[in-house]
Amino acid sequence: MNWTDERVETLKKLWAEGLSASQIAAQLGGVSRNAVIGKVHRLKLSSRGRATSQRTRQKKAPQTGTTTTRRPRNTRPMTTTVGATALQAQFDEEPVARTYLQPVGNVVLPISRKLALTQLTETTCKWPNGDPLSDDFNFCGNEAGDAGPYCGYHSRLAYQPASERRRSR
Repeated sequence: MNWTDERVETLKKLWAEGLSASQIAAQLGGVSRNAVIGKVHRLKLSSRGRATSQRTRQKKAPQTGTTTTRRPRNTRPMTTTVGATALQAQFDEEPVARTYLQPVGNVVLPISRKLALTQLTETTCKWPNGDPLSDDFNFCGNEAGDAGPYCGYHSRLAYQPASERRRSR
């Protein structure tokens, strides 16, 4: 799509009236919103035309003698910005302090039996210790019970309630 002088003038006029890039693209036809934004930046039209509602006219009413404020037709009030303000941080609230959960009581770590994979049974804890590629890799090996593959301590680590996980984030 080529930007003819006529289309550029139409673009300038619509941009000054405060229409959005999507609205301008729809009126021009055959051009995307991004093409309109790109052309606006190349033409350095980034500051919108000042809305005429800022400079309102005051007229005297014919019979009552009171003044009224009128806005010219086909204009909308627009805020104007200078520069890139989209990334400027504006914080109205104080930052929230994070709270960290502390263990309720003393935590007792079970002494690992350090079993190899071939030594595991259905009733031993299958919690891995260390790096599987190293020579000293082993499994916890404590009594797991019927509840699952881990001992009581490792079950509490592996199966945390969803509400606890959400709170710790």
